[in-house]
Formats: sequence, structure tokens, C-alpha cells
Amino acid sequence: MKLPRPALPAFATGLGALALALLAAAPAARADENVIRKTLAERFQNLPKIDEVRPAPVAGLWELRIGTEVMYTDAKGAYLIQGSIIDTATRKDLTQERIDKLTAIDFASLPLKDAIVWKNGNGKRRIAVFGDPNCGYCKRLEKDLINVKDVTVYNFVIPILGGDSADKARSIWCAKDSTAAWRGWMVDGVAPPRVMGQCDASAIERNAALARKHKVNGTPAIVFEDGTRAPGAIPAAEIEKRLAALARS
Repeated sequence: MKLPRPALPAFATGLGALALALLAAAPAARADENVIRKTLAERFQNLPKIDEVRPAPVAGLWELRIGTEVMYTDAKGAYLIQGSIIDTATRKDLTQERIDKLTAIDFASLPLKDAIVWKNGNGKRRIAVFGDPNCGYCKRLEKDLINVKDVTVYNFVIPILGGDSADKARSIWCAKDSTAAWRGWMVDGVAPPRVMGQCDASAIERNAALARKHKVNGTPAIVFEDGTRAPGAIPAAEIEKRLAALARS
């Protein structure tokens, strides 16, 4: 005799229905992605390769990721939207939060041996800075960092501004005391000594490659230990605030 199946609890029935709904939605989601890619490829022939298509924070919109650039579209690729999505309840810029995650750098993976290092106090807090010796904002930042206590600064020199940036970078790196040469030039305006004899300055080329890898397109660029970045010469007070927040977390 066939026994009747026991009735499922209401919550179990609900979960089953949800699972079926999700399974049914999966093919549609994939179809939307294919439609979006096809439509945009036809309408924007010079559009760079779309690395990722995924649901946006707003229902009905899809996020398009091209490298670390973020745009939005509808399910058919009929409209392309550039700009930020702001959560009005929290006032958070959800687009910027996403970009921050995409551009984060694993601090532990940085080749610190290729950096010019100096510290204030006990140096227990750490930041990395990508800078050009001819960058005025880098010089301003270097001076402001004097006011940040207990910090170690790792300067990755990248001569991207042209002119004699490359020559200055090499002279600073090859100096007997590269830290003194860097700080002397950036803070006090003392020209770095001329390079005498042979010097292995390949670290500068590696720094440039590192910057390209992480799409560091301007100087200064600050990297904090949690991987977040800050473009430009932000004030010492802001750096202190972010370092303190990291310490609390």
C-alpha cells in the first residue's frame, strides 16, 4: 500500500517555491546578458570589451564593467547610462563603492623593496604612494605627511609626467641615500645628486608596470592597508581620519 507523503511545513514550501523561481529566472538572466552584449556591440562598434554584465543595485538595470569603469543599461541594451547611483536613505554612492572594490590593491602584494621608504614615529601605520618627482601635488602631499604621526610611507616612484622626470627618478633612486634624496627634492627643493657610475634602476620600470597593472593614471595616488585608494593630494587630516578608521576596524 502506498503511504501518503507527509505535509511539508509552510516555510519549506516557501523555500521550494523560491528555489524554483530562481531556477526559472537563471536562463532569463543569461538571455538578458547575451541580448545586452549583442545590442551594444552592434550599436557601439568602438565600445571596448565588456568584462562583466551583472544586475545593478536598482531593479531593472544592469551593470556593465569595462575594466574598472562602470556603466548601466536596461535589459535589452536600448539605453546606456553613465553616472552614479545614490542610495537616498543612506546617501551612499553605490557606484563609487563598486569602483573602490574594483580598484582596490592588495597591500600585502606590493613589492615594497621597490619603494623609497621613510617613517614618522613608530611607523606602525602604513600607506603606499605612487608619485612623480616633478608632480607639484606629490610635493604638497609629501610635506603634509610630515604632520601624520606613526606612519611608514612607501613611495613608488613613477616618472609619468615627461620632461626630466625619468632622469630625476633615476638620480633619486641611485643616490647613496635614496630616502634623503627623495625627501630633499620633494620637501626642500634640493636637486638630487648626479648618478656616478653604474646603477640598477630597474625598480623604476617595475613601478611603472605596477602602476599600469592597477590603472594608476595620475599622481599622487595613495593606497591604504585595506587596499582602498585615494587619488590626489588629500589633506593630512583626511589621511589621519582614514588611518584611524582602519585601526578601529
